Amino acid sequence: MATIEVVSSRLVPTASNEISMSKLELTPWDLPFLLVDPIQKGILFHSPESQESQTIIHHLKTSLSRTLDFFPPLAGRLGTIENDDNTTCFFVDCNNAGVEFTHAVANAVSVSDIMGSGYIPQIVSSLFALNGVSNCEGVSKPLLAVQVTELVDGFFIGCTANHAVIDGTSFWNFFNSWSEISRGLETISKTPVFERWFPSNISKDNRLIPLPLIDQSLLHSFVPPPLLERAFHFSRESVGKLKAKANSDAGTAKISSFQALIAHLWRIVTRCRNQVRIEKVNSQEVDLLLLVGTRSRIPLPDGYFGNAVYIVKTVANEGELLESGLGYAALKDSTRDFTFAVTSSPRHNVYSTDFGWGKPIAVRSGKGQKRDGKMTFFPAAEPGGIDVEACLASATLQAMEQDAEFMEAATI
Repeated sequence: MATIEVVSSRLVPTASNEISMSKLELTPWDLPFLLVDPIQKGILFHSPESQESQTIIHHLKTSLSRTLDFFPPLAGRLGTIENDDNTTCFFVDCNNAGVEFTHAVANAVSVSDIMGSGYIPQIVSSLFALNGVSNCEGVSKPLLAVQVTELVDGFFIGCTANHAVIDGTSFWNFFNSWSEISRGLETISKTPVFERWFPSNISKDNRLIPLPLIDQSLLHSFVPPPLLERAFHFSRESVGKLKAKANSDAGTAKISSFQALIAHLWRIVTRCRNQVRIEKVNSQEVDLLLLVGTRSRIPLPDGYFGNAVYIVKTVANEGELLESGLGYAALKDSTRDFTFAVTSSPRHNVYSTDFGWGKPIAVRSGKGQKRDGKMTFFPAAEPGGIDVEACLASATLQAMEQDAEFMEAATI
Protein backbone atom coordinates (compact mmCIF):
# COMPACT_ATOMS: atom_id res chain seq x y z
CA MET A 1 0.00 0.00 0.00
CA ALA A 2 1.30 3.46 -0.98
CA THR A 3 2.39 5.69 1.87
CA ILE A 4 3.26 9.35 2.25
CA GLU A 5 6.38 10.54 4.05
CA VAL A 6 6.43 13.99 5.63
CA VAL A 7 9.77 15.63 4.88
CA SER A 8 9.21 18.86 6.80
CA SER A 9 6.51 21.00 8.34
CA ARG A 10 6.75 24.58 9.53
CA LEU A 11 4.65 27.66 10.13
CA VAL A 12 4.82 30.37 7.46
CA PRO A 13 3.97 33.94 8.53
CA THR A 14 3.30 36.93 6.30
CA ALA A 15 6.34 38.33 4.51
CA SER A 16 5.72 41.77 5.96
CA ASN A 17 5.98 42.40 9.69
CA GLU A 18 3.33 45.09 9.41
CA ILE A 19 -0.12 43.49 9.71
CA SER A 20 -2.83 45.76 8.33
CA MET A 21 -5.55 44.50 10.67
CA SER A 22 -5.76 43.16 14.21
CA LYS A 23 -8.99 41.17 14.06
CA LEU A 24 -11.81 40.11 11.77
CA GLU A 25 -15.35 39.69 13.06
CA LEU A 26 -17.26 36.52 12.18
CA THR A 27 -20.70 37.10 10.69
CA PRO A 28 -23.94 35.08 10.96
CA TRP A 29 -22.86 33.44 7.69
CA ASP A 30 -19.52 32.36 9.21
CA LEU A 31 -20.54 31.09 12.64
CA PRO A 32 -22.66 28.06 11.57
CA PHE A 33 -19.51 26.47 10.12
CA LEU A 34 -17.68 26.31 13.47
CA LEU A 35 -18.90 22.76 14.14
CA VAL A 36 -18.09 21.26 10.73
CA ASP A 37 -14.92 20.28 8.89
CA PRO A 38 -12.63 22.64 6.97
CA ILE A 39 -12.61 23.08 3.20
CA GLN A 40 -10.13 20.69 1.59
CA LYS A 41 -9.37 21.20 -2.08
CA GLY A 42 -6.20 20.53 -4.03
CA ILE A 43 -4.84 20.59 -7.56
CA LEU A 44 -2.65 18.16 -9.46
CA PHE A 45 0.25 19.06 -11.74
CA HIS A 46 2.72 17.22 -13.90
CA SER A 47 6.31 17.68 -12.72
CA PRO A 48 7.84 20.93 -14.00
CA GLU A 49 10.67 20.44 -16.47
CA SER A 50 14.22 21.29 -15.42
CA GLN A 51 13.33 22.29 -11.87
CA GLU A 52 14.62 20.57 -8.75
CA SER A 53 11.99 19.67 -6.19
CA GLN A 54 13.73 21.56 -3.40
CA THR A 55 13.75 24.69 -5.56
CA ILE A 56 10.03 24.33 -6.16
CA ILE A 57 9.26 23.79 -2.47
CA HIS A 58 11.31 26.84 -1.44
CA HIS A 59 9.66 28.96 -4.12
CA LEU A 60 6.15 27.90 -3.08
CA LYS A 61 6.91 28.62 0.56
CA THR A 62 8.30 32.07 -0.22
CA SER A 63 5.45 33.02 -2.55
CA LEU A 64 2.93 31.77 0.04
CA SER A 65 4.41 34.14 2.60
CA ARG A 66 4.14 37.06 0.19
CA THR A 67 0.53 36.13 -0.68
CA LEU A 68 -0.40 36.16 3.01
CA ASP A 69 0.42 39.87 3.03
CA PHE A 70 -2.84 40.26 1.10
CA PHE A 71 -4.72 37.70 3.27
CA PRO A 72 -3.56 38.35 6.88
CA PRO A 73 -6.56 36.62 8.55
CA LEU A 74 -5.43 33.28 7.10
CA ALA A 75 -2.17 33.56 9.04
CA GLY A 76 -4.04 34.10 12.31
CA ARG A 77 -6.06 31.97 14.71
CA LEU A 78 -9.56 32.06 16.11
CA GLY A 79 -9.88 34.25 19.16
CA THR A 80 -12.53 33.84 21.85
CA ILE A 81 -14.15 35.93 24.55
CA GLU A 82 -15.78 34.01 27.42
CA ASN A 83 -18.84 35.81 28.74
CA ASP A 84 -20.35 35.70 32.23
CA ASP A 85 -23.52 33.99 30.93
CA ASN A 86 -21.55 30.93 29.74
CA THR A 87 -21.57 32.06 26.13
CA THR A 88 -18.53 32.50 23.89
CA CYS A 89 -17.78 35.02 21.15
CA PHE A 90 -15.51 33.96 18.27
CA PHE A 91 -13.49 36.20 15.98
CA VAL A 92 -10.32 35.98 13.88
CA ASP A 93 -7.23 37.12 15.76
CA CYS A 94 -4.85 38.36 13.04
CA ASN A 95 -1.82 37.54 15.15
CA ASN A 96 0.35 36.19 12.30
CA ALA A 97 0.85 32.86 14.07
CA GLY A 98 1.39 31.41 10.60
CA VAL A 99 0.07 28.99 8.01
CA GLU A 100 1.13 25.37 8.29
CA PHE A 101 3.29 24.38 5.29
CA THR A 102 4.08 20.69 4.89
CA HIS A 103 6.39 19.15 2.33
CA ALA A 104 5.66 15.46 1.74
CA VAL A 105 6.77 12.74 -0.67
CA ALA A 106 4.77 9.84 -2.12
CA ASN A 107 7.40 7.85 -3.98
CA ALA A 108 5.00 5.12 -5.12
CA VAL A 109 2.13 7.35 -6.27
CA SER A 110 1.86 8.69 -9.82
CA VAL A 111 -0.44 11.16 -11.54
CA SER A 112 -2.31 8.26 -13.15
CA ASP A 113 -2.96 6.76 -9.70
CA ILE A 114 -4.79 9.94 -8.69
CA MET A 115 -6.73 10.33 -11.94
CA GLY A 116 -6.96 6.59 -12.73
CA SER A 117 -10.10 4.53 -13.02
CA GLY A 118 -12.61 7.12 -11.87
CA TYR A 119 -12.69 5.77 -8.33
CA ILE A 120 -10.76 8.14 -6.09
CA PRO A 121 -8.07 6.26 -4.15
CA GLN A 122 -7.92 6.54 -0.38
CA ILE A 123 -4.40 7.96 -0.62
CA VAL A 124 -5.93 11.28 -1.78
CA SER A 125 -7.12 12.06 1.74
CA SER A 126 -3.49 11.87 2.89
CA LEU A 127 -2.57 14.67 0.48
CA PHE A 128 -4.18 17.16 2.88
CA ALA A 129 -3.17 18.39 6.33
CA LEU A 130 -5.36 18.83 9.42
CA ASN A 131 -7.49 15.76 8.80
CA GLY A 132 -9.97 15.23 11.64
CA VAL A 133 -9.81 18.85 12.83
CA SER A 134 -13.04 20.84 13.25
CA ASN A 135 -13.25 24.52 12.42
CA CYS A 136 -13.81 25.56 16.05
CA GLU A 137 -10.37 24.11 16.86
CA GLY A 138 -8.88 27.04 14.96
CA VAL A 139 -8.25 28.61 18.36
CA SER A 140 -5.09 26.51 18.54
CA LYS A 141 -4.83 25.05 15.02
CA PRO A 142 -3.84 26.96 11.86
CA LEU A 143 -6.68 28.50 9.88
CA LEU A 144 -4.91 27.43 6.70
CA ALA A 145 -2.67 24.42 6.13
CA VAL A 146 -0.89 23.70 2.86
CA GLN A 147 0.59 20.33 1.93
CA VAL A 148 2.77 20.02 -1.15
CA THR A 149 3.28 16.36 -2.02
CA GLU A 150 5.85 15.17 -4.56
CA LEU A 151 4.59 12.29 -6.67
CA VAL A 152 6.55 10.04 -9.03
CA ASP A 153 5.76 12.31 -11.97
CA GLY A 154 3.93 15.27 -10.51
CA PHE A 155 2.98 17.52 -7.62
CA PHE A 156 -0.21 17.85 -5.61
CA ILE A 157 -0.90 21.09 -3.74
CA GLY A 158 -3.60 20.54 -1.13
CA CYS A 159 -5.09 23.35 0.94
CA THR A 160 -7.13 22.92 4.12
CA ALA A 161 -8.93 26.13 5.10
CA ASN A 162 -11.13 26.91 8.09
CA HIS A 163 -14.69 27.13 6.75
CA ALA A 164 -15.78 29.50 9.53
CA VAL A 165 -13.35 32.03 8.07
CA ILE A 166 -13.58 31.44 4.33
CA ASP A 167 -16.01 30.06 1.76
CA GLY A 168 -15.35 28.45 -1.61
CA THR A 169 -15.20 31.72 -3.54
CA SER A 170 -12.69 33.25 -1.11
CA PHE A 171 -10.78 29.97 -1.01
CA TRP A 172 -10.20 29.94 -4.78
CA ASN A 173 -9.43 33.66 -4.79
CA PHE A 174 -6.62 32.91 -2.34
CA PHE A 175 -5.40 29.92 -4.39
CA ASN A 176 -5.48 31.98 -7.62
CA SER A 177 -3.70 34.88 -5.90
CA TRP A 178 -0.95 32.59 -4.60
CA SER A 179 -0.37 31.30 -8.12
CA GLU A 180 -0.14 34.88 -9.43
CA ILE A 181 2.53 35.79 -6.88
CA SER A 182 4.30 32.51 -7.69
CA ARG A 183 4.42 33.52 -11.37
CA GLY A 184 6.21 36.72 -10.42
CA LEU A 185 3.41 39.29 -10.21
CA GLU A 186 3.94 42.06 -7.70
CA THR A 187 0.27 42.28 -6.78
CA ILE A 188 -2.89 40.21 -7.18
CA SER A 189 -5.77 40.68 -9.61
CA LYS A 190 -8.59 40.44 -7.05
CA THR A 191 -7.84 42.10 -3.72
CA PRO A 192 -9.85 40.63 -0.83
CA VAL A 193 -12.41 42.93 0.77
CA PHE A 194 -12.44 42.55 4.57
CA GLU A 195 -15.35 44.89 5.30
CA ARG A 196 -17.94 42.81 7.13
CA TRP A 197 -21.59 42.34 6.15
CA PHE A 198 -24.09 41.99 9.01
CA PRO A 199 -27.90 42.02 9.06
CA SER A 200 -29.34 45.46 9.85
CA ASN A 201 -30.60 44.31 13.26
CA ILE A 202 -27.03 43.82 14.55
CA SER A 203 -25.47 46.97 15.93
CA LYS A 204 -22.24 48.23 14.38
CA ASP A 205 -20.96 48.90 17.91
CA ASN A 206 -21.05 45.26 18.99
CA ARG A 207 -20.69 42.65 16.30
CA LEU A 208 -19.27 39.88 18.45
CA ILE A 209 -22.14 37.39 18.51
CA PRO A 210 -22.38 35.23 21.68
CA LEU A 211 -22.77 31.49 21.17
CA PRO A 212 -23.61 28.69 23.61
CA LEU A 213 -20.67 26.63 24.85
CA ILE A 214 -19.58 24.06 22.28
CA ASP A 215 -19.87 20.46 23.41
CA GLN A 216 -16.43 19.14 22.44
CA SER A 217 -17.65 15.54 22.64
CA LEU A 218 -19.85 16.14 19.60
CA LEU A 219 -17.04 17.25 17.32
CA HIS A 220 -15.72 13.83 16.36
CA SER A 221 -18.60 11.61 17.42
CA PHE A 222 -19.84 10.88 13.88
CA VAL A 223 -18.15 7.92 12.20
CA PRO A 224 -19.39 7.53 8.61
CA PRO A 225 -20.06 4.06 7.21
CA PRO A 226 -17.70 2.68 4.55
CA LEU A 227 -18.07 4.89 1.50
CA LEU A 228 -16.55 5.13 -1.95
CA GLU A 229 -15.81 8.20 -4.04
CA ARG A 230 -15.96 8.38 -7.79
CA ALA A 231 -15.38 11.19 -10.27
CA PHE A 232 -17.88 11.62 -13.09
CA HIS A 233 -17.50 13.97 -16.05
CA PHE A 234 -20.36 15.75 -17.80
CA SER A 235 -19.43 17.42 -21.09
CA ARG A 236 -20.81 20.77 -22.24
CA GLU A 237 -23.01 18.90 -24.71
CA SER A 238 -24.30 16.51 -22.05
CA VAL A 239 -25.11 19.34 -19.62
CA GLY A 240 -26.87 21.21 -22.40
CA LYS A 241 -29.08 18.20 -23.15
CA LEU A 242 -30.02 17.85 -19.46
CA LYS A 243 -30.90 21.56 -19.30
CA ALA A 244 -33.08 21.32 -22.41
CA LYS A 245 -34.85 18.22 -21.10
CA ALA A 246 -35.51 19.74 -17.67
CA ASN A 247 -36.98 22.90 -19.17
CA SER A 248 -39.07 20.90 -21.62
CA ASP A 249 -40.41 18.62 -18.88
CA ALA A 250 -41.34 21.61 -16.69
CA GLY A 251 -42.71 23.76 -19.52
CA THR A 252 -40.36 26.63 -18.67
CA ALA A 253 -37.10 28.22 -19.78
CA LYS A 254 -35.73 29.31 -16.41
CA ILE A 255 -33.92 26.13 -15.29
CA SER A 256 -30.15 26.58 -15.43
CA SER A 257 -27.53 24.01 -16.41
CA PHE A 258 -26.45 23.77 -12.78
CA GLN A 259 -30.01 23.15 -11.58
CA ALA A 260 -30.60 20.55 -14.26
CA LEU A 261 -27.48 18.57 -13.39
CA ILE A 262 -28.26 18.70 -9.65
CA ALA A 263 -31.78 17.46 -10.34
CA HIS A 264 -30.48 14.68 -12.59
CA LEU A 265 -28.06 13.43 -9.93
CA TRP A 266 -30.64 13.73 -7.15
CA ARG A 267 -33.13 11.57 -9.05
CA ILE A 268 -30.51 9.00 -10.12
CA VAL A 269 -29.05 8.62 -6.62
CA THR A 270 -32.53 8.31 -5.11
CA ARG A 271 -33.52 5.69 -7.67
CA CYS A 272 -30.35 3.65 -7.19
CA ARG A 273 -30.66 3.76 -3.42
CA ASN A 274 -34.23 2.52 -3.79
CA GLN A 275 -33.08 -0.34 -6.02
CA VAL A 276 -30.49 -1.65 -3.58
CA ARG A 277 -32.65 -1.18 -0.49
CA ILE A 278 -34.15 -4.40 0.79
CA GLU A 279 -37.42 -2.77 1.80
CA LYS A 280 -38.88 -0.60 -0.97
CA VAL A 281 -40.47 2.56 0.45
CA ASN A 282 -41.66 5.29 -1.92
CA SER A 283 -43.49 7.40 0.67
CA GLN A 284 -40.48 8.62 2.63
CA GLU A 285 -39.06 12.11 2.21
CA VAL A 286 -35.71 12.71 0.56
CA ASP A 287 -33.87 15.99 0.90
CA LEU A 288 -31.38 18.04 -1.05
CA LEU A 289 -29.04 20.46 0.71
CA LEU A 290 -26.92 23.07 -1.03
CA LEU A 291 -25.13 26.34 -0.39
CA VAL A 292 -26.38 29.41 -2.26
CA GLY A 293 -24.01 32.31 -2.87
CA THR A 294 -25.10 35.82 -1.87
CA ARG A 295 -22.40 38.07 -3.33
CA SER A 296 -24.48 38.97 -6.38
CA ARG A 297 -27.75 38.97 -4.43
CA ILE A 298 -26.94 41.47 -1.64
CA PRO A 299 -24.88 42.67 -3.58
CA LEU A 300 -21.38 42.40 -2.13
CA PRO A 301 -17.99 43.07 -3.72
CA ASP A 302 -16.73 40.14 -5.77
CA GLY A 303 -13.65 40.02 -3.54
CA TYR A 304 -15.66 39.87 -0.29
CA PHE A 305 -13.61 37.73 2.11
CA GLY A 306 -15.41 35.24 4.30
CA ASN A 307 -18.60 33.25 3.95
CA ALA A 308 -21.25 34.80 1.73
CA VAL A 309 -23.51 31.76 1.44
CA TYR A 310 -26.64 30.44 3.04
CA ILE A 311 -27.93 26.88 3.30
CA VAL A 312 -31.13 25.85 1.54
CA LYS A 313 -32.87 22.52 1.87
CA THR A 314 -35.37 21.07 -0.57
CA VAL A 315 -37.59 18.16 0.48
CA ALA A 316 -39.53 15.84 -1.84
CA ASN A 317 -41.52 12.65 -1.56
CA GLU A 318 -39.35 9.85 -2.91
CA GLY A 319 -42.10 8.41 -5.10
CA GLU A 320 -42.98 11.79 -6.59
CA LEU A 321 -39.33 12.58 -7.26
CA LEU A 322 -38.83 9.34 -9.17
CA GLU A 323 -42.08 9.49 -11.09
CA SER A 324 -42.41 13.19 -11.96
CA GLY A 325 -39.42 13.76 -14.21
CA LEU A 326 -36.38 16.00 -14.33
CA GLY A 327 -38.26 19.31 -14.49
CA TYR A 328 -40.15 18.56 -11.26
CA ALA A 329 -36.91 17.93 -9.39
CA ALA A 330 -35.28 21.07 -10.79
CA LEU A 331 -38.17 23.34 -9.75
CA LYS A 332 -38.74 22.01 -6.22
CA ASP A 333 -39.11 24.84 -3.69
CA SER A 334 -36.43 25.11 -1.00
CA THR A 335 -37.05 24.56 2.85
CA ARG A 336 -27.90 19.89 8.79
CA ASP A 337 -28.64 16.47 8.19
CA PHE A 338 -28.95 15.40 4.58
CA THR A 339 -29.38 12.45 2.26
CA PHE A 340 -28.13 14.37 -0.77
CA ALA A 341 -25.96 17.49 -0.70
CA VAL A 342 -24.21 19.64 -3.29
CA THR A 343 -21.09 21.61 -2.41
CA SER A 344 -18.50 23.67 -4.27
CA SER A 345 -19.33 25.15 -7.66
CA PRO A 346 -18.51 24.72 -11.36
CA ARG A 347 -18.06 28.49 -11.45
CA HIS A 348 -14.93 28.47 -9.29
CA ASN A 349 -11.77 29.51 -11.10
CA VAL A 350 -9.79 26.27 -10.73
CA TYR A 351 -7.84 25.85 -13.95
CA SER A 352 -6.30 29.34 -13.98
CA THR A 353 -4.31 28.41 -10.88
CA ASP A 354 -0.97 28.33 -12.68
CA PHE A 355 2.08 28.55 -10.39
CA GLY A 356 4.46 29.01 -13.31
CA TRP A 357 4.68 25.52 -14.75
CA GLY A 358 1.32 25.25 -16.49
CA LYS A 359 -2.32 24.80 -15.60
CA PRO A 360 -3.53 22.04 -13.26
CA ILE A 361 -4.55 18.75 -14.84
CA ALA A 362 -7.12 17.80 -12.17
CA VAL A 363 -8.73 18.95 -8.92
CA ARG A 364 -9.59 16.74 -5.95
CA SER A 365 -11.14 17.26 -2.52
CA GLY A 366 -10.13 15.82 0.86
CA LYS A 367 -12.21 13.78 3.28
CA GLY A 368 -13.50 16.78 5.22
CA GLN A 369 -17.32 16.98 5.34
CA LYS A 370 -17.69 13.72 3.43
CA ARG A 371 -21.01 11.95 4.02
CA ASP A 372 -23.10 9.44 2.09
CA GLY A 373 -24.78 11.53 -0.60
CA LYS A 374 -22.33 14.41 -0.92
CA MET A 375 -21.71 15.69 -4.45
CA THR A 376 -18.73 18.01 -4.96
CA PHE A 377 -18.96 20.07 -8.15
CA PHE A 378 -15.96 21.43 -10.07
CA PRO A 379 -15.51 23.00 -13.49
CA ALA A 380 -14.11 20.52 -15.99
CA ALA A 381 -10.79 21.14 -17.67
CA GLU A 382 -12.60 21.87 -20.94
CA PRO A 383 -14.91 24.92 -20.98
CA GLY A 384 -18.56 24.28 -20.22
CA GLY A 385 -18.11 20.82 -18.76
CA ILE A 386 -18.67 19.88 -15.12
CA ASP A 387 -16.89 17.27 -13.00
CA VAL A 388 -18.60 15.76 -9.98
CA GLU A 389 -17.07 13.83 -7.09
CA ALA A 390 -19.77 11.51 -5.76
CA CYS A 391 -19.41 10.15 -2.23
CA LEU A 392 -21.81 7.22 -1.79
CA ALA A 393 -22.25 3.72 -0.46
CA SER A 394 -20.60 1.19 -2.76
CA ALA A 395 -23.91 -0.50 -3.65
CA THR A 396 -25.39 2.83 -4.76
CA LEU A 397 -22.38 3.64 -6.94
CA GLN A 398 -22.48 0.19 -8.53
CA ALA A 399 -26.19 0.63 -9.29
CA MET A 400 -25.46 4.02 -10.90
CA GLU A 401 -22.91 2.41 -13.18
CA GLN A 402 -25.65 0.06 -14.40
CA ASP A 403 -28.21 2.88 -14.83
CA ALA A 404 -28.64 3.53 -18.56
CA GLU A 405 -30.05 7.06 -18.13
CA PHE A 406 -27.16 8.10 -15.91
CA MET A 407 -24.41 6.55 -18.05
CA GLU A 408 -25.86 8.21 -21.16
CA ALA A 409 -25.09 11.60 -19.63
CA ALA A 410 -21.93 10.86 -17.64
CA THR A 411 -18.41 9.89 -18.66
CA ILE A 412 -16.30 7.82 -16.30
